[in-house]
Amino acid sequence: MSRAQEQESLEELAALADTAGAEIVESILQDRHGVDSATFIGAGKVHQIAKKVMDLDVQVVIFDADLSPVQMKNLENGVKRKVVDRSGLILDIFARRARTREAQIQVELAQLKYLFPRLTRRWTHLSRQEAGIGTRGPGETQLEVDRRNIRKRIKHLEEDLRKIELQREVRRKKRQRFMRVALVGYTNVGKSSLLNAMADAEVFVEDRLFATLDATIRTLSLQDHQKILLIDTVGFIRKLPPHLVASFRSTLEETIEADLLLHVVDVNHPHFEEQIGTVQEVLRDLGIDKKPMITVFNKVDLLKDPNSFSDLQQHFHRAVFTSALKGIGLEALRQEIVRLLESGEQEGEVRVPLDQTRTVSIIYEMGKVLEKRYEDGMVVIRFRAAAENVKRIQTLVGKIRDDANTYRGQ
Repeated sequence: MSRAQEQESLEELAALADTAGAEIVESILQDRHGVDSATFIGAGKVHQIAKKVMDLDVQVVIFDADLSPVQMKNLENGVKRKVVDRSGLILDIFARRARTREAQIQVELAQLKYLFPRLTRRWTHLSRQEAGIGTRGPGETQLEVDRRNIRKRIKHLEEDLRKIELQREVRRKKRQRFMRVALVGYTNVGKSSLLNAMADAEVFVEDRLFATLDATIRTLSLQDHQKILLIDTVGFIRKLPPHLVASFRSTLEETIEADLLLHVVDVNHPHFEEQIGTVQEVLRDLGIDKKPMITVFNKVDLLKDPNSFSDLQQHFHRAVFTSALKGIGLEALRQEIVRLLESGEQEGEVRVPLDQTRTVSIIYEMGKVLEKRYEDGMVVIRFRAAAENVKRIQTLVGKIRDDANTYRGQ
């Protein structure tokens, strides 16, 4: 990364620290040829920071990187203060923001896996220095007890998470008749505000990083009574450690299963193109970067230069420009969603018994009815829907027919 990119990353770290409740009193950016394996920043820099810590009465030193357990131990010994790395800070924010039982379990699980290799530094003051038989000290005993307790807790949480995932899978199957559209993007670009504006929802919104952590799903009505599910999930961020993405994979399952992605971008951010790259990288890691996608440039009401808006329209000619706060461009976004969903549609025809009114209603929800006629006690429906929904409708009607045949056989 260039120095300018690192400076921006450091400013983002300050915003994360603010979200976690810290007050920033000093920022330091160091140029080095390589990482110091013992302290990350080198002994001289550790001494410099230790002096600043004393002068400014600092309680916590936060690093814009993932530190190894050894580096963290050496740094805390050197600066004589608590040291937090980027992963630890993000996990702290996640712990504050988690509302649902699932998110809370995921956060605790990620925290324990993060803490486990760092346990040694917490009990060294209890360990005996002598070597040999019969010299095992209380520090080593306590460390083993802690490790065993953490392993048990991790196993318990993983079992709880599997149960929740099974329950969510059942709920997801019930929602299969709806097309799913997921809002993705960098943190704090206005995804939740866009969800509120489009689906008339009341999702919590705050101008801070990671204001939303839990997945939120709302129904959105489009043209011809067609309904879709609009899904909002946690935002992405640069330098997001892979183990954090893995820990929250089940939260992102709704995004992975979506039929269409809305990539929301803060058009007013000075480095939005880098944020786009970060989001695309995470989508690649999740294996969903090839999904149909609409780029949505949000917060256009904050653009001060009219020429920049024209340049953006020319450069991103397929994008949609919106302001969730002012209601600008929402209808154009709905139309683009319909257009993209319809581009992958197919026609189908089914025969439904007259008494299956609920099935007829489901067909109307899942697609667009082109023709409806009555023949021999059946209603024949010709419809147009997404390829997946055509299969789902045919499977549903086929099950009704099989159930009827089984009933007559009895």
